[in-house]
This record gives sequence, structure tokens and C-alpha cells, in this order.
Amino acid sequence: MPEDEPLHQPNDKLFKQVFSDPATAAGFLSAYLPEALAAAIDWPALQLEAGSFIDSQFRHHESDLLFRAPVSGSEVFIYCLFEHQTREDPVIALRLLRYMVCIWEVWLKKSPGMPLPVILPVVLAQNDRAWKTLPAFSAMFDLPESLAGEMGPFIPDFLFRLVQLSEIPFDAIRGTPAGIMVLRVMKAERTNELLGDPVWDEPLMVQLPPAIFEMLMRFMMNAEVDTEGLRGKVNSIQSNELKTTAMSLAQKLRQEGHQEGRQEGRQEALRDNIIEALGVRFGNVPPGLREEIQLLAEEAKLHQLLRTAIQCPTLEAFATAL
Repeated sequence: MPEDEPLHQPNDKLFKQVFSDPATAAGFLSAYLPEALAAAIDWPALQLEAGSFIDSQFRHHESDLLFRAPVSGSEVFIYCLFEHQTREDPVIALRLLRYMVCIWEVWLKKSPGMPLPVILPVVLAQNDRAWKTLPAFSAMFDLPESLAGEMGPFIPDFLFRLVQLSEIPFDAIRGTPAGIMVLRVMKAERTNELLGDPVWDEPLMVQLPPAIFEMLMRFMMNAEVDTEGLRGKVNSIQSNELKTTAMSLAQKLRQEGHQEGRQEGRQEALRDNIIEALGVRFGNVPPGLREEIQLLAEEAKLHQLLRTAIQCPTLEAFATAL
């Protein structure tokens, strides 16, 4: 099972908000697909398709984007899967196949009787070390060498493009300024280099749209980095506009942090009061019920449940209200 990511999933938000832009996506994809194939795709006509195809249990570890573009008189789909878990996934080809089948099923509902479009699967891996997994579906099968010729035609197969940030030097990352900077930050997060020069590349920073610059600053300021080192990097920015934006954002985040801390304190007190009220009225509170209460965060709901805990006739009635 893949490792859990923080609930707010900053990697997912950063990837989707930046690479949902077709121009940014085209800058990345055109650099990492096979050269002849990339040359045949009409990149200015690239369009983002709606929806996500990821299985629910993997939503904390994966993000996906589906694009559509003309190519040599036909259309092609490019499915980009961003893996932001910390472990290599040796069965990713099987999940890719499932996602691709879902895409084809949606296509057939909209265009019954039409030929299926080709899907180009691209996996962007954020791990800090190279994968050993071969980027081919057929590599998952235990195929006897002596019967490979006879059994091979019965096995479905496809290749996927595996782009591993761990294998790409910072200065070799390709794309638009926004795409390059985001991929540098994602690479640096895994290698503990968020305070390194490739991330704080001011000639690249000044090319970023203000919203993207603020998003990246927020991402880095929320990461686990040395506070003094981060302050030094902000102070070293030469552009007055960038420095002012970064300093204003740092102050804003400190204020938000204090507010969030007070809010979390209120929520925790409400949860404790609910459990205490139930304990006083009904004795032992089952562990499962305690866990459900501890998962709640909406203050209005917690206030309502505190009144219910004081007034409800039975634990079963409280559980129903929960």
C-alpha cells in the first residue's frame, strides 16, 4: 500500500493547478515524449479533458490529467499520471490499463461506433531514487522463454513514458518557466534541496505569473525547511516586486498559522467535551465511536453533536445523529 500523504495534498494541488494549463502541459509533454511523435502532435490545439480516472484508494498518492490533441488527421489522448508517493510502484502498469479502459469507455458512450483513440500514457514520478520497474505492461507477466513466441500474442501490451525527476538534473528539466520551476520544486522537496540555488533561480522566477510565484512560495513556506535559511533566501531576492510578494506572503502565512492553531484548539476541545459527555451519561464510549468523533472538524457540526450528546436518550441515538 502506498504511503499516506498529508490530507491537504499540496503536491496534488501544485501539479494540477500548474499543469492544467495546456501551454504548460505542452511544454512538458513535448519535451518528454518520443521526438518523432512529439513533432506530429498539434500542441497549440492541446485541450484539457474534464474528469479524473484514479481509483478512490489512490487519490492521496496520485493525480491525473487527460489531454486531447490532433495528430496527423486523427486525435490522440495523452494521459498524464503524477505519482507523488515516496515508494516505487511495480504494478503501476496494471492501474494505467484500468484508467485507460475507463477513458475508452467514456469515449464510446460519447462516440458510439467510432474507432478508439490512441492513448499515450505518461507517468511523472516524484521519488528521490530511480525506479527499477520496466515501463511496459508485458513486463508484469511471468512468460516462459520457451513459449514466448506462442504465448506473446495472447498478452495485451502497451508502453508508457516514465519521467523520473530523480534522474533529471535540475538544469535539464524542460518546459515553460512555470512548468520548469514547479518540477524543480517537486524534485527538491524529495531531496531536501528546497533552499538550493536551482529552486531560487531568480531569472526564472521573474518569468513566472504572479499567481504561480505566490503558489510556489506558499508551498515552500509550508514545507519542512530551515526557517532562518528560508528567510535568508527571501532576503537575497534582488527583484523588489518578488521580495515584497514573498515577505507579504510569509507574514500572511504566520497569521493564518495562528488562526488555524486557535481553530484546531477549539475543535479538539469540542471533541473532548462530546466524548466526556457521552462517558458521563452512558459509561464506556466504544473505541469505534471515539474514532468517528475524532475525525470530525466542522465546528458547527461539533456544537450540534455536543448538544445531542447531552440530550440523546441512548448511545445508538447519538450514533445515528453522527
